[in-house]
Amino acid sequence: MFTGLSAFPLTPVTDRGIDEAAFAGLVERLSAAGVDSITALGSTGSYPYLDRAERARAARLAVEHSGTTPVIVGIGSVRTRDVLELAEDAQEAGASGVLLAPMSYQALTADEVFGLYEDVTAELSVPLVVYDNPGTTHFTFTDDLYARIAELPHVASIKIPGVPTDPGSAAERVSALRALLPSVTIGVSGDPLAATGLNAGCHAWYSVVAGTLPEPALAITRAAEAGDANSANAASQRLQPLWELFGRHGSLRMVSAIAEILGLAGHPNLPRPLRELPGDERAAVARVVQQLDLR
Repeated sequence: MFTGLSAFPLTPVTDRGIDEAAFAGLVERLSAAGVDSITALGSTGSYPYLDRAERARAARLAVEHSGTTPVIVGIGSVRTRDVLELAEDAQEAGASGVLLAPMSYQALTADEVFGLYEDVTAELSVPLVVYDNPGTTHFTFTDDLYARIAELPHVASIKIPGVPTDPGSAAERVSALRALLPSVTIGVSGDPLAATGLNAGCHAWYSVVAGTLPEPALAITRAAEAGDANSANAASQRLQPLWELFGRHGSLRMVSAIAEILGLAGHPNLPRPLRELPGDERAAVARVVQQLDLR
């Protein structure tokens, strides 16, 4: 469950709450495509914008519509009490694992982040993925903190925020992490660098784009798993026009637009105050989707 391709689907919303039909359809699409796991309520799933009842419902929907594909559920929140409640909801929904990022309003210290994971893992009965996403949490893990947290019970994987662009440097970085953290898998994120990370030895790819476009993400993953670095790089390079748009607009607004263009979600589909891409930018995304024959 903590190797291969983990797809992070959008959680489409309307002014009435979660668009349950659209969300279920996205989950079913991922299961049918053959991804290795589905991570609901990650950053792409807009979890901080949903209340507890909505998140519990999304967790149940993900498990119900995932077939035999294991589901990991995000449980991040600002207060430890709330994280523990969300973990309970995820486990009751039948999640195979949970994903936890250190969210905050006041900046957290390393000891506070360790304490968060210590408190949560003490209450868990399923494995946990450590979600290192400094772009959204504004907290930067050190390797020493990785090592401390990896020794806690139920910690199964660490999602790193990316790897160096140079393949040799990436291989050195991943090799060092694997030596430091032998008890957990290392998962790469930052989709444009996923091929580099997988070729460098990352066990998993925690993927934004796979949540809406599983097929091209699977092409990259399976080539890397087979040891065919050239094919993995070529499959990623084919998506360069998409990666450029991700860099310009951010991943969430991009997958929101792609899901709408492909008829997988309605408009609007992001929780306010977030806004979908304006018409001219959405048209540029549509042209790339057509150019690359994404579906």
